Amino acid sequence: MPETLLNSLAGDEKILFKGPEWDYETLRRVYDAVEEIATKELGLDVYPNQIEVITSEQMLDAYASVGLPLMYRHWSFGKHFARDEALYRQGYQGLAYEIVINSSPCISYIMEENTMAMQTLVIAHAAFGHNHFFKNNFLFKQWTDAAGILDYLTFARDYVAHAEETYGVAEVERTLDAAHALMSHGVHRYARRPKLNLAEEKQRNDDRQKFAEENYDDIWRTAQLVKETASIDEKAAERELSKIRERLGLPEENILYFLEKRAPRLAPWQRELTRIARHISQYFYPQKQTKMMNEGCATFCHYEIVHRLHEKGLISDGTLLEIMHSHTSVVTQPDYDDPRYNGINPYALGFAMMRDIKRICVDPSAEDREWFPDIAGNNDPYGTLRHAWANYRDESFVMQYLSPRLMREFRLFKVVDDAEAESMVVDAIHEERGYKEIRRSLARQYDLAHHEPDIQVRDVDLAGDRCLILTHTVHDGILLDEGNTKAVLEHLSELWHYGIRLEETDVTTDKILKTHEVAAKH
Repeated sequence: MPETLLNSLAGDEKILFKGPEWDYETLRRVYDAVEEIATKELGLDVYPNQIEVITSEQMLDAYASVGLPLMYRHWSFGKHFARDEALYRQGYQGLAYEIVINSSPCISYIMEENTMAMQTLVIAHAAFGHNHFFKNNFLFKQWTDAAGILDYLTFARDYVAHAEETYGVAEVERTLDAAHALMSHGVHRYARRPKLNLAEEKQRNDDRQKFAEENYDDIWRTAQLVKETASIDEKAAERELSKIRERLGLPEENILYFLEKRAPRLAPWQRELTRIARHISQYFYPQKQTKMMNEGCATFCHYEIVHRLHEKGLISDGTLLEIMHSHTSVVTQPDYDDPRYNGINPYALGFAMMRDIKRICVDPSAEDREWFPDIAGNNDPYGTLRHAWANYRDESFVMQYLSPRLMREFRLFKVVDDAEAESMVVDAIHEERGYKEIRRSLARQYDLAHHEPDIQVRDVDLAGDRCLILTHTVHDGILLDEGNTKAVLEHLSELWHYGIRLEETDVTTDKILKTHEVAAKH
């Protein structure tokens, strides 16, 4: 038998699978091969993995319930399911190949309709790329409890179901509707608070109720008594009201937290529902700040892993081509005049920056050595990337690592669009000052403060009608949308029950630009 044929047969024996069909033994074999490359060659550090195969309908169900398993019931999830299912069945919308949960064990849902090549891609992408990022990035380590989230979701689901049986579905949904409307304003953004141990939350709920019964402190009745005695001694009354404001913790950035702790007319079960919404909102907070990095990390990892599998002869040329066809579709960046254009694709920019960092580490140009003296030519691309994945979020990652070469490849430039000017101005081009300004401007696009309004609870009219006073700090003259603001304040009123006033103030002058008011609920 010719030697070339013997070599070919030996190579075929190494291949992990042939054809599109898969079974659980093949999944295990591929998982082991991917794990070896991920941990030993890329140096990834991951939570234990739990891979679950689901149907397309189950994937749609996961879409509808914000990607979390064991989620409590709510009418909005059913609405989203019906919409997504209709689009999917009519061919207007595809489904993700996977959904991955930031938990320990890390749960990766993969679709049974996937080919074996796509299952290989998903395992590398989700079970190792996303998993490593979840476990090691500082934001996730600071704000989330991966070991407790599944237990907490079980508690939340059971608590909502029990509340529906006890107080009625309509009442529970009214409270959840209000809490959901405020979820983007239900996170601790700046002050470092102790990380919640979600596994202990059920016991904490029982302890809270017991403590409340034994240590009843009606702060609002105290305020009423102070108000009634104000005519006798105004200065003393004002001092007492100032102490009450301190006890209220004003100002407070986390509106759901304030309502949960201080809303005077919320029943205990409503406070618990508000707390559940707040914890879930906090769970997603790191993901909102790291979407580009998280997807870039996972995409880079699957790219490196599947190419190493191919180099080792563990997957065929056809398998690699199928995987790379999907990969290329994911990282495509449509041009500005393409009908598909929807801003900068986070997969495209994230993956490009990871690849560019690897290039700078192993094959730097003179320009790279000038811009990145600490990493250029260090010949440790995976170590450099692991450091970046652990210590940056999207905004700071762009500021630190976006290279002039990548700006040229993406043809980035900065345009100043002043509403009062007759024309737009190209403010930064491809030269040294321009590169720095483009990088700074792009980084700002990933700053949550640039997208989400800064609204805080400033005060409560303790001596009057308990009107809740909020402030929105206005940047660049951009005011809140009138319709959306009124709708959200109506939901807020469902939890506060008294009047609400939202003042929009200029960040530089403190001048009140606009006021929104909602009357008290009766």
